[in-house]
Amino acid sequence: MKSERKERAKQRLDAARERLRSPKESIFKRIARLLTHRLLLTVVLIVLQIAVLLVMILACGRYFVHFYVICVLISMLVVLYLLNKRGHPDYKIAWMLIILPFPIFGGLLYLLLGGSWSSSRSLKRMERLEILRHSILSGDENATQSFVSQHPDAANQMRYIYATSSCPPYVNTETEYLPIGEVYYARMVEELKKAKHYIFLQYFIIKEGEMWNTILSILEEKAAQGVDVRVIYDDIGCLFTLPKRYSQELEKRGIACAVFNPFRPVASLRLNNRDHRKLCIVDGVVGFTGGINLSDEYINQWERFGHWKDTGILLRGQAVWSLTAMFLSCWDYTKNIEEKMDNYRPDPSVFGTFQTDGVVQPYNSNPGNESVGAAVYMNLISRAKRYLYITTPYLVIDDAMTNALCAAALSGVDVRIITPHIPDKRYVFMLTQAHYIPLLEAGVKIYEYTPGFIHSKTFAVDDEFGVVGTVNLDYRSFYLHYEDGVWMYKSGAVAAIRDDFLSTQALSQPVLLEEATRVSWLKRFGLSLLRVIAPLM
Repeated sequence: MKSERKERAKQRLDAARERLRSPKESIFKRIARLLTHRLLLTVVLIVLQIAVLLVMILACGRYFVHFYVICVLISMLVVLYLLNKRGHPDYKIAWMLIILPFPIFGGLLYLLLGGSWSSSRSLKRMERLEILRHSILSGDENATQSFVSQHPDAANQMRYIYATSSCPPYVNTETEYLPIGEVYYARMVEELKKAKHYIFLQYFIIKEGEMWNTILSILEEKAAQGVDVRVIYDDIGCLFTLPKRYSQELEKRGIACAVFNPFRPVASLRLNNRDHRKLCIVDGVVGFTGGINLSDEYINQWERFGHWKDTGILLRGQAVWSLTAMFLSCWDYTKNIEEKMDNYRPDPSVFGTFQTDGVVQPYNSNPGNESVGAAVYMNLISRAKRYLYITTPYLVIDDAMTNALCAAALSGVDVRIITPHIPDKRYVFMLTQAHYIPLLEAGVKIYEYTPGFIHSKTFAVDDEFGVVGTVNLDYRSFYLHYEDGVWMYKSGAVAAIRDDFLSTQALSQPVLLEEATRVSWLKRFGLSLLRVIAPLM
């Protein structure tokens, strides 16, 4: 007995020593990974490039006057270009406030960081694919007419979305609102297992863990059965979550993969335009989208910022064809190919089995295509008559949207917004809070989700209109990223979005005007500066 106690004591001591050793080993491993991470290597290369540039400038000191004059001319030309360029005024002002005080490097900085990353050749290829996508998309105009005749505002919104994103409205589509990541994940796994022809996944973030590993095993199994399995992931979004050349690993497993806009070690941030879409498409008949990426925090298997609240939408029927076309146009663009998209169109007879659940209109928003994501939100804000419920992780909006929200509240519309209480990015959270005061003064009710971080992007309006998608209320989503959403009229999902909003509000604390204004002058000054440069963040 005594020897057994000694043995158990020795085992407990060994286990304690192992626990003490493990953190040190994990720290060393983390440091080693950091030192060899491609981002660090990229930063080193960029710093070296900048250092070489500075050395060249200093070495040519006797020509400084000439260099100064050239830089000032460049800055003046850039300012003139910005003044005449079509684009958001806040973005122009932010750049001019950088260029004018620093004429030597301001103009050069804009040429490096402010322009589009896409070459004219790339833009032409994207435009050609968009035309091809438009040619294969068509909704049921006769069927939707019976809906829109009841509501001219709905007809106007449908026409706008179709004109700007080439995505028509559909009937014969069932909607299922998914109020939390865990439900989204369970439904996604269930539908992936049913795939017979193809599986298309397009996500901003993929991270190895329970969620992705489970999905990956299904993808491998389906690929082995002859199902066409494809994955698109954004290289910046996955910079810290996937190993370098992970696409090659997927290809070895029989899964075709494309990496959107790869991150390269060049002293230029023309990689601002990211693929922020989240799409899962099964056989062109079932489609998912929403705010949920393929990473464990989205299903609360890993706690980062408290409880992670996110949402999605599941579509069955005709409207999934628009999501499929979005994926294929992005795939062809990334791979520099042109496929016959009609080969992936499901048999029309399949759609007759689906019930009509109002009008469903998926849409895509690309950098430069009329800022569709922002315009859809503005349309909903301006047309709300009874209530407007919004969830968003970020509230970094321009004066036009601020004024629209204030006008809606002042006209008697019940405007409510839920934002996170625990932020994922401190400076963005400060920017979000900086927008509270004018909204609260106008009567907008703002709540912070106290259990943690809310990442969902939803609108519910008057029990008639609803949107679920990937578009945040910030400049990056509106003007820089590739995004998608689903606009709905008279769909059952609209009531579900409303009810989920009210349930989430019950877990949130109201933001009071007295608290929002109780800020030191120094912090107010900092927030004012942040608001000025918000379009560049």
